[in-house]
Amino acid sequence: MKPQLKEAMEWGYCIIIAIVLALLFRYFVGTPTIVQQISMEPTLKQDQRLWLNRWNRTTKKLPERGQIITFEAPRKETLTQEEIEEDGVIAKYENQPTNIFSKFFFYVVEFGKESYIKRTIALPGEHVQIKDGKVYINEKKIEEPYLQPGVITPAKVKGLDDFVVPENCIFAMGDNRNHSTDCREFGCIPLEKIESTVAIRIWPLNLWGKVE
Repeated sequence: MKPQLKEAMEWGYCIIIAIVLALLFRYFVGTPTIVQQISMEPTLKQDQRLWLNRWNRTTKKLPERGQIITFEAPRKETLTQEEIEEDGVIAKYENQPTNIFSKFFFYVVEFGKESYIKRTIALPGEHVQIKDGKVYINEKKIEEPYLQPGVITPAKVKGLDDFVVPENCIFAMGDNRNHSTDCREFGCIPLEKIESTVAIRIWPLNLWGKVE
C-alpha cells in the first residue's frame, strides 16, 4: 500500500471515529439546540440557544415537576374522544423505525425527527384537572409563577381535561398556553420518548444561566 493511501485511510478512520463519538455524546450526554417554537414564551423565545442535558434519558430518570424538557413529537397531534375511550390518554407514536439502521438515523442522527419543548406539569399516578382556566393536581390548584399575569389554561380535548397520568408517563404543557400544541391535545408522553431536560440558556449572553 502506498504511503499516501495509507495516510488517507488513517485520516478517514480518525474522522469516522470522531463523528461516531460526537453522535454518541450528543445522544447520551448533552447537546446544544436552538428554540424554534413560541410555545414556551415568555420563558424561552425563538432563536435562543440552550444546552440540553440528556443524561436523564440515559439513566431513565423521570423529570421533576416544573422542569422544561424536550421529547419526540407524537405522530398524531390530536387524540379523538373515541381514541381516548379505547386506548387511554397516552400520545400515539405510529410508524416508528424498525431496523437498526433506520433507528440509528432517526434517534441518534435525528434525521427526519421532530421534537417539542414543554414544561413538565404532572407525574405518573397524579390526577390532572383543567377547569376554570386553572390546573389542579390531586384536587389542589398548582401555582405557576412562570406564566404571564392573567394567562389562563384552556382545556382543549374532552378526556384530557380530567384524567390520571399513566405509569411511566408525564403530562407537559407550554408556558404560552394559548399558542401551544401539547399534552392537552395529543396526550401524555411516555418516559422513553423524553429526550432531555433544559440545563442552561447559553444565548443571548445577558440571559446566560439556568432556566426556571
